[in-house]
Amino acid sequence: MSEKESVTEGQTAENVSSPSPSPAKSLGEPGITPLSPSMSPKDSEQTESLHQSFVVVVAIDFGTTSSGYAYSFARDPECIHIMRRWEGGDPGVSNQKTPTTILLTPDGKYHSFGYAARDFYHDLDPNDSKQWLYFEKFKMKLHTTSNLTIETELEAANGKKVKAIEIFACALMFFKDHALQELSDQAGSQFGNPDIRWVITLFSLYQQLAKEYTRRNRQSRTFLVENVIGEIWSELEQGDRYIVVDCGGGTVDLTVHEVKMPEGHLKELYKASGGPYGSIGVDYEFEKLLCKIFGEDFIEQFKIKRPAAWVDLMIAFESRKRAAAPGRINPLNINLPFSFIDYYKKFRGHSVEHALRKSSVNFVKWSSQGMLRMNPDAMNALFKPTVDNIIQHLLNLFQKPEVSGLKFLFLVGGFAESPLLQQAIQSNLADKCRVIIPHDVGLTILKGAVLFGLDPTIIKVRRSPLTYGVGVLNRFVDGKHPTEKLLVKDGTRWCTDVFDKFITTDQSVALGETVKRSYTPAKPSQMIIVINIYCSENDNVNFITDTSVKKCGTLRLDLTGTDSPSLPARREIQTVMQFGDTEIKAMAIDIATSKCVKAGIDFLNY
Repeated sequence: MSEKESVTEGQTAENVSSPSPSPAKSLGEPGITPLSPSMSPKDSEQTESLHQSFVVVVAIDFGTTSSGYAYSFARDPECIHIMRRWEGGDPGVSNQKTPTTILLTPDGKYHSFGYAARDFYHDLDPNDSKQWLYFEKFKMKLHTTSNLTIETELEAANGKKVKAIEIFACALMFFKDHALQELSDQAGSQFGNPDIRWVITLFSLYQQLAKEYTRRNRQSRTFLVENVIGEIWSELEQGDRYIVVDCGGGTVDLTVHEVKMPEGHLKELYKASGGPYGSIGVDYEFEKLLCKIFGEDFIEQFKIKRPAAWVDLMIAFESRKRAAAPGRINPLNINLPFSFIDYYKKFRGHSVEHALRKSSVNFVKWSSQGMLRMNPDAMNALFKPTVDNIIQHLLNLFQKPEVSGLKFLFLVGGFAESPLLQQAIQSNLADKCRVIIPHDVGLTILKGAVLFGLDPTIIKVRRSPLTYGVGVLNRFVDGKHPTEKLLVKDGTRWCTDVFDKFITTDQSVALGETVKRSYTPAKPSQMIIVINIYCSENDNVNFITDTSVKKCGTLRLDLTGTDSPSLPARREIQTVMQFGDTEIKAMAIDIATSKCVKAGIDFLNY
């Protein structure tokens, strides 16, 4: 074998000498070796994705603070319907979306979602509410947990825990049922899963997709003209670059694209980079302010003892938070629930008014009508840490060479509705590129997701968010490979646990692009082929034992019953990974018999 030949980490170790254990040596499965030297991660070919037939596209925007869906019928793609307005809602707050809140019964059964969950929980007797499981802003768990697994749990307002996957499943089931009912009501006939292409939003797609639809349908721009997007896109030329800044409740995600002519396709220059700088940060600052005035011990106990009243307080704050704006001169009044005032007097022995008088916070006063009166500067100060983080995040991005020469910045997402954030971005970045704030910025994510569902091929080139590959054995080279990786088999010295990369982090990936490898069983009699797939956020990983590497898939090919004398002595096992689509897929094929196994990448079960 050549020096590049290798075997997967499933190789049986015989005559092994090693100073320390390794995953490759601890596994008993026979391995495989390359039929030819491994290709570079760039040696790949492009294939076309298969598009299933569908009647309607439904896009679900699953946000940290609020969620919603939109849909479009395939026969009329220019018409995008935002979901029905929700029953309930808050004064001064748009209810085209519903709060991302879920309520479970005391025995853990699903009860309700959104406004229905929040309002039912609010109306419960305080003693009863302690038994119910209420979850809000639970999506932040995705951003604050470094090692998410199938066992990851979420904590309800009463302290009880439930598996996160069960809560997310309840949320998606709610939207599925709600959307199916609305579609059936509108069309006068029943819809089922085969009729629908579902899209879950991850980051903003609307502007880049709107541009493609403008190019294809110049006589019918509908909402594009309303948002002046059509006119803006007419200014774009070959090589022009733009950034979409998606400001949500939990995170801010950035995506940079370049226009490729004459087809008008888009190339992703910089992958979505999420930061925990969403509007929820303003809520945390308000909670810190309450702790400073009334004491952290009281606030923690109030949240536990009066959970529904805490929800009421944060609803009242949300309404006033949306009224914060540059140049405002009159105070903002925040209603304090009666139970807050009552519980504080029992807890401290004196009144809320007394606490405010004694507090060092002099920009929050007490109103005899039972309100906290905040002067505008005080409210603006609650925004400052979050807004400053967003601006710094963007300024850092603008320093990267691949982001030079940006023509437009599109500001979208729910938090983008904040006048304070809009002013900060325009003040700090208007000299670097043209800042565009579309109409209904909170709904642009949904519109983009619907357009993507109608035609996923619009985005032709993406950036891989992770490095993918398999664990192999390479010839051991003294002075290059660590001695603890040495494995001796039949007199041959191998370096074990080597990360053999199929594709690397931040590498450009075309839609449906595939990478192939050809292997052969390490032993002629081997009837089970096991190939474990690994991923990492880094592109410079060398071994599957590196701290950033995680197992994310397994291909297991059973060759029993295929030992015909006519089969070649060296069986070719072709391994294929497909990238660039909405899902990463892998397969292993026995070329002699066409026997094939497939697997999707799973980040939770490994």
